[in-house]
This record gives sequence, C-alpha cells and structure tokens, in this order.
Amino acid sequence: MFTRRGGRPLNDKELRWLVREQGISAVPHGFRSSFRDWAAEETDHPREVIEAALAHVVQNRVEAAYARSDLFERRRRLMDDWAGYLAGGSRGSDGSVDPP
Repeated sequence: MFTRRGGRPLNDKELRWLVREQGISAVPHGFRSSFRDWAAEETDHPREVIEAALAHVVQNRVEAAYARSDLFERRRRLMDDWAGYLAGGSRGSDGSVDPP
C-alpha cells in the first residue's frame, strides 16, 4: 500500500519515519487497528473477511483446514468501502459507503 518510486514497498522503519516527518501523532500499526475498529463497528462485513483483509491466520487448526478460499471478491468490496470511508463518502442504505 505504501510504496516508494519504482513500486517497492516501504519497510517498517521507513514508514515510521514518514509518519513522524508528516507530523502525524500515530504509529503505523494504528492504521490497521483503525481499519479493524471501523470494519467491526460500522459495517456488516463478516469477521472472517475482515481478518483475511488484515492477513490474520486462522488459529483453530480444524477451521484452518477447511478455510480454502482467499475471499478475494469479498475483501475487495470491504476495501472499496474502506476507500470510500477514507475519502469522506456517505453510507448507502445497504451499509456500503459511496465515494463522494
């Protein structure tokens, strides 16, 4: 998501430096936490989709054995809603966020 020229991702140290240089009083992990809180409190997206979007591993071995889908399309819709929220969009009647 955060890249430098050429598309190479920023490492953790570079991202922390960038946030500090911009005068943002937050830590990079807070972005993930903010997303998690927003998704749980403001949307109807299923927990497993939210957790997959955060790349969290299913801890229960039996559940993990049956979880074969990457939930790509459902994660895409979740991230579209997140992008709309960040852009200041409004919430639709179905709970989705429409871009401004």
